[in-house]
Amino acid sequence: MKELRRLADPRNVAGMTRYGINPTNTLGVSVQTLRRIAREAGRSHRLAQMLWATGIHEARILAALVDEPAQVTSRQMDRWVKDLDSWDVCDQCCSNLFDKTRFAYEKARTWSNRKEEFVRRAGFTLMACLAVHDKAADDGRFLDFLPLIERGSGDERNYVRKAVNWALRQIGKRNSQLNQAAIRTAREIQSLPSKSARWIASDALRELTNEATRDRLKRRSEAP
Repeated sequence: MKELRRLADPRNVAGMTRYGINPTNTLGVSVQTLRRIAREAGRSHRLAQMLWATGIHEARILAALVDEPAQVTSRQMDRWVKDLDSWDVCDQCCSNLFDKTRFAYEKARTWSNRKEEFVRRAGFTLMACLAVHDKAADDGRFLDFLPLIERGSGDERNYVRKAVNWALRQIGKRNSQLNQAAIRTAREIQSLPSKSARWIASDALRELTNEATRDRLKRRSEAP
């Protein structure tokens, strides 16, 4: 914490606020710097707990970077996700820690049905992160997410709808089969009587149906 406070920069906090990052308990330390500190510190479950308990924005991102996925419990994940109050801490936890735990798929399903804004965002963000990072997972894992994505598409809250869109796009870019399934889901979403749903669907379809995406998926399927 001494190092984080030494690196604090109030000017950065003002810039972060413009991107919708909660300025409360924020020091203004960049994620790049936090990654360097995490590499120097190494993995430590105990240190992660101590950092998270401070409530400091950057300390919580650092906690996700240094924690040991195998040591993380279901209860810890539920406790941490309830503490989330900023989209970037949510996304850093999902992409650096939560998606590497044995509870990742279960939490993606459970959290995506919760009412709290950042808990729900975490559920859909986890889906997106798993689609990118879990290279060995079978398609069925992601096909199971599509009805949840359709169900969540009517949520008008900005941080939720962006995560729903992100999950749909990442699943649809995983391979040709999931691309077709995601496109079908997007078209179903497009017909829903919701401004949020229409935005999610239109934005996803723009990426999932473009020639560059199709060519990339075709090359991937033809690779030895």
